[in-house]
Amino acid sequence: MEVRFPSDERPPAWKIAFLQYLIAASFLGLLIGYWRLQIGQHAVYQDLADKNRTRNLPVIAPRGKILDREGRVLVDNTPAFTVLLSRETPAALTPEHIAAIARAMQLDPEEVKHTLQRAANLPRFQPILLKQAATLEDISFVESHVLEYPELELIQTQQRLYSLHEMGAALLGYVGEVPEDMIAKLGSSYRPGDVMGKFGVEGEYNQILTGRDGSRRVVVNSRGQEVGDLDVVSPTNGNDLRLTIDLDLEKAAETSMGERPGAVVALDPRSGEVLAMVSHPSFDPNDFAKRIDPKEWDALMDDPMKPLMNKAIQAQLAPGSVFKIVMATAALETKTISPDFIVHCAGVATFYGRPYHDWVVWQNKPSHGTVNVHSAIRESCDIFFYTVGKMMGIDKIDYYAKALGLGAKTGIDLPGEAPGLIPSPDWVERVFKHKWYAGATISVAIGQGAVVVTPLQLAHTIGGIATGGVFARPHVAFQDQLRALGDEPPETAPQDVPLNEDTVSTVKSGMWAVVNEGGGTGAAARCPEVQISGKTGTAQVVSQELQQSAKTGEYKNTAWFVGYAPADKPEIVVAALVQRGEHSAVAVPIVRDVIKAYFDKKLGNKPAGNQLETQAKVLSQVQPASAAESHHSSGR
Repeated sequence: MEVRFPSDERPPAWKIAFLQYLIAASFLGLLIGYWRLQIGQHAVYQDLADKNRTRNLPVIAPRGKILDREGRVLVDNTPAFTVLLSRETPAALTPEHIAAIARAMQLDPEEVKHTLQRAANLPRFQPILLKQAATLEDISFVESHVLEYPELELIQTQQRLYSLHEMGAALLGYVGEVPEDMIAKLGSSYRPGDVMGKFGVEGEYNQILTGRDGSRRVVVNSRGQEVGDLDVVSPTNGNDLRLTIDLDLEKAAETSMGERPGAVVALDPRSGEVLAMVSHPSFDPNDFAKRIDPKEWDALMDDPMKPLMNKAIQAQLAPGSVFKIVMATAALETKTISPDFIVHCAGVATFYGRPYHDWVVWQNKPSHGTVNVHSAIRESCDIFFYTVGKMMGIDKIDYYAKALGLGAKTGIDLPGEAPGLIPSPDWVERVFKHKWYAGATISVAIGQGAVVVTPLQLAHTIGGIATGGVFARPHVAFQDQLRALGDEPPETAPQDVPLNEDTVSTVKSGMWAVVNEGGGTGAAARCPEVQISGKTGTAQVVSQELQQSAKTGEYKNTAWFVGYAPADKPEIVVAALVQRGEHSAVAVPIVRDVIKAYFDKKLGNKPAGNQLETQAKVLSQVQPASAAESHHSSGR
């Protein structure tokens, strides 16, 4: 039997070679891939791995506190939580994902989308602020949805706290988000969602109050929970800022002002320190500390009484008869009149072919009769100052009004100060393209016509005249403090305006009589504890005819009173403006209350029965001056 063995069939050599090359190529590919992972792209994959286990979180530096002159806190910070959104994962930035987060956080999806667009050019590792002042519901959502929304992160921050709420809001200002153009500016250190001072002291001294943020690099687990810190850069707190404001006087001014629209400003005329500043109606800056609701913003913007305006430095209104102090000073300095110069007031006089009435005519009161400078100031005689205005001419009025501090900014360290206006022939030609009409001088002489001032300007001017021609620049921050913080303040040396001693004595005697002599228009400011001097003013906003035909209080006269004390050497000057006040009577007691509070505190006297606290409780019930006060101080 023949045995057959299987033939030795070996695969072709080319197949063996191909298989060998294939195996070699596979190993080479694996080797190359391994090299890329471990060496070539080590940094890239290491970065991705780190991002899966680490996060970079900002540590927000708290802003400095704002204090009153005695160190009492006016603006503070309070702990709060802020929600951040990480942009390192592209899947987290899809429209559907963002919309879901916005709905859960009760945010406007379009607003969130806009925020992301603003941050498009910023580094991806830098998270953006999604929601300030997170509520308990927001915190619960973020904590309970870590797996679904790992890009959301909670950090603790310091939210601005305005414990006085509406009190002093226009002075202190508020904080808000940094505008887009500042974030986009080359070299800017701001991020979307950062806050900065926008108004008042917060805006003026933003650099001093702003700290320097720190950062934390933390380790997180697979659920996005922090399990440790890697690097921590501590924040640098903002500097505290002490103001010249006296909280006790601020409260006294707020209480006496009540709910009436207008402003109060109190100065120390010797140094220019602002002791109190009130603007009504006001707003609550706490609403701005977090993102303000658009409806609330629209309501503030649409309010005809402009609550966002600091009326103490921005309301430009006719000063009325307070301007007569400027007129008397200018007339005496130029020797246009002497202290004994007299005018007979019959209630009406004709100038340039037109009759001009004294205020007593509109109040159905007898005319002033024969008056000199002293009695004309005391009784606020329009006819006397009409006559003086015609004798002086507009050029002298313009020169002295500006020299005494009107028609230009005082230079106070607050943003947005208005300059006011003293009309002149040059101004008329430039604006209206015609010559000055001589008849316009008559209205200017009693603080009407085109003359407009701010309450701060009037306080500054009357204080300067009462101190003999020394005009100290108003300021709300102590100058030595600013220098210590590295912020060189503007020059604060008082501006001296040489005034004749007889001029100052005559004018001050008239202002003392306004309050302390019979027939004075400011008798309601009389105070047994201290000698108060001052000048009343009632300024028309429209003609008497239109005012009488109006059915609303929209066209009621503006009420002014500027007072100072003591009468011989002033330590405090207070200007009160009440819009739609109708008579200066309503402004007089406000000044009296603030001055009385100043001297009560200085002498260690407490108001009987804690009067100020009692008044504060009935703030909304404060009524205009009594009929008796109106009898003494109505008109001008």
